Amino acid sequence: MKIPSFAAALVAAALLVAPALALAQGAPGPGTPTPPPGTPAPPPARPAPAARLETQIKTLHDQLKITPAEEPQWSAVAQVMRDNAQAVGALIRDRVQKAASMTAVDDLKSYQAIAEAHAAGTAKLAAAFAALYAAMPPDQQKNADAVFAKAQHRPMARKLPAQKPAQ
Repeated sequence: MKIPSFAAALVAAALLVAPALALAQGAPGPGTPTPPPGTPAPPPARPAPAARLETQIKTLHDQLKITPAEEPQWSAVAQVMRDNAQAVGALIRDRVQKAASMTAVDDLKSYQAIAEAHAAGTAKLAAAFAALYAAMPPDQQKNADAVFAKAQHRPMARKLPAQKPAQ
């Protein structure tokens, strides 16, 4: 059985991007100064991490064309995504709170804990998704492969330098 490589990209988005962005771009705290008159308005507030994750889950559900018969397997995939986001989000929040007092060793261990939670979450998501994928008919699997390939290549294209053709 072929399992798409999108699982890693999906986990990265669901586990790391949403909680990390929420922390990095959180709402201003109490006592934040009011900008002077004539200052451009700040961008609209981003939805909460949980809301963004639920939007990602719904979007993926729609893109994969999940049928009523597949809902039990889909529910398991969605719950793993939620659990993974919660686990990694908690580690990221802890890292941010302790950042000012971390030693270099503490910093590396914190990063290691996040990476390990990400890896464990990827394994759980791959297992849950494999069950869903196996329940799909071939044409739906082909659609899933295309959805995952498209989602995986967008972030990669921005991060990778242009490669020279092999000689």
